[in-house]
Amino acid sequence: MQIVFSDAQYWEDFLPLTFTRPIAEMRCGILTFSERWQKIVEITEISYFTENYLQDKFKKPEDKESLFLVPNFLPTKNVIKQIKSLKQGEALVYEDELIAAKVNMENFSLHQIEKMTDIKEELTFFKKPTDLFTYNHQAIDFDFDLLTEGRVSQELSSTNGFLGDKKDLFIEGGAQIEFSTLNAKMGKIYIGKNAEVMEGCNLRGPIVLCDESKFNLGAKIYGATTIGPYCKVGGEVSNIIIFGYTNKGHDGFVGNSVIGEWCNLGADTNSSNLKNNYGSVKLWNYRAKTFEDTGLQFAGLIMGDHSKTAINTQLNTGTVIGVAANIFKGGFPPNLIESFSWGGAKGDEKFKLDKAYEVAEKAMARRKVPLTDLDKCILKYIYELY
Repeated sequence: MQIVFSDAQYWEDFLPLTFTRPIAEMRCGILTFSERWQKIVEITEISYFTENYLQDKFKKPEDKESLFLVPNFLPTKNVIKQIKSLKQGEALVYEDELIAAKVNMENFSLHQIEKMTDIKEELTFFKKPTDLFTYNHQAIDFDFDLLTEGRVSQELSSTNGFLGDKKDLFIEGGAQIEFSTLNAKMGKIYIGKNAEVMEGCNLRGPIVLCDESKFNLGAKIYGATTIGPYCKVGGEVSNIIIFGYTNKGHDGFVGNSVIGEWCNLGADTNSSNLKNNYGSVKLWNYRAKTFEDTGLQFAGLIMGDHSKTAINTQLNTGTVIGVAANIFKGGFPPNLIESFSWGGAKGDEKFKLDKAYEVAEKAMARRKVPLTDLDKCILKYIYELY
């Protein structure tokens, strides 16, 4: 049995975050959607039904019996039971969209579906980038219970101050936390394996610091915030998600934002998350090819993989940055910064592709991760298309 994660309905809605990955590989809560579903349904063999240019890196489905899943939602206990009970040719539908089915991927088509059952319960469903930080509190609660049930946390050092119930704090083995304050009254706090909370940090949950990541000296972290693996974060952040392998190591504020992998925010980079007139924030929508009203009063930055900001970069409310952009010019950059922008201003020349490879290789080598030929093919496709 394999899980087949489908991008069919929503992939374009999550750009620029999905330029370099299927939806299932985005992170929210503690886990990626892929990791979460593997634990829920207890199937570890996975494949992806995604864009053609991503398919060489992300395994194609094999022609065999499969659990076909739209991954970007949090299931209830009853829905989990329904998914596990699916028989061949049966499917579950939510808001007129097929979200789970038991099928054979050989000559797969919807004609295989013989029985469809509507899910009547309300689900936490992620349909656009801002949903990731908007519903991150719910995702953290879900993953915390999924990962910690029946397990015992590492003890919190007595040098720290703690508020709340200790059942809402979980520290994995090898993590280090000294001379900091942790407040779990507003939400759970999860500290991953070999993560470090340096001295003088103030954490107000819900907060996730994933494996091998660090909160630098004196960091101020407001929930609901998720910092993926192998990151360094300092300064002040509030309600953000970083997928992983990204640094915001210095002072500066970022709030209500989602940042991909292999990004770097220079010292004193600030991202506004509230307009001066307190109005609703608009964000660029790649599918509609226009700015659309999010309906949110607080919305900051959406940043694709491999993008960088220079020191003292000031980002407007509701800024969208594509893949491998290098932002270093003075003044406020525009609210849409195209992939491979060299400078960040509208109409700037593109970052030369071979130089973009070079920067990516150097950044990834610091984490002992290679930039593969498949990665280069993906970046080249984005470069030529956009």
